[in-house]
Amino acid sequence: MAGLFITAAGLAVSACGTPPSPTFDLSAARDIPPRKRGGLSGQLIVYEPVTLAVYDSDRLVVKGRTQGLTYLPGAQWADRLPRLVQTRMIQSFENANRFKSVGRPGDQISATMVLNTEIRAFQIEEETREALVEISAKVIGQGSGQIQRAQLFTVRIPVTSIDAGGATTALDEALRQALAQIVGWTAR
Repeated sequence: MAGLFITAAGLAVSACGTPPSPTFDLSAARDIPPRKRGGLSGQLIVYEPVTLAVYDSDRLVVKGRTQGLTYLPGAQWADRLPRLVQTRMIQSFENANRFKSVGRPGDQISATMVLNTEIRAFQIEEETREALVEISAKVIGQGSGQIQRAQLFTVRIPVTSIDAGGATTALDEALRQALAQIVGWTAR
């Protein structure tokens, strides 16, 4: 009975609070050129990207003129950024149709390689008025555990306005371009 009251009281308080921020999604890359030769590669596991705590949330990051990082008010991502990027990365690989299968750890596929990534930047740069997406990627052989290759992908897109609409549009485009590059590079 006490648990029911606490839950009901919590709902009543949240109903009187501030309205939730608009929620925005990110897109997977779609227009990835097909492989030039050969059939589909093996099977790929895509791990959730690691990142700094400031990016490990559903908030949009703005780097100010003084180099300080803040969150953009009035906007949020549809999920924690690393999980959202992982989902869109898997969808980008599926859209490109370059692997027999692509999945997350725990999916029942026998991976021939693993993709580890790190979100190094995913922000609006106030000084340059750009969206910056920077992702480090490492392809690891499943059997050997050895890094086969590594690369840093950096995309900058101009921002029309530093508000929820302008920021999310530019960050979405920057991510799509970065994902297209990562898919092409991984599948070569």
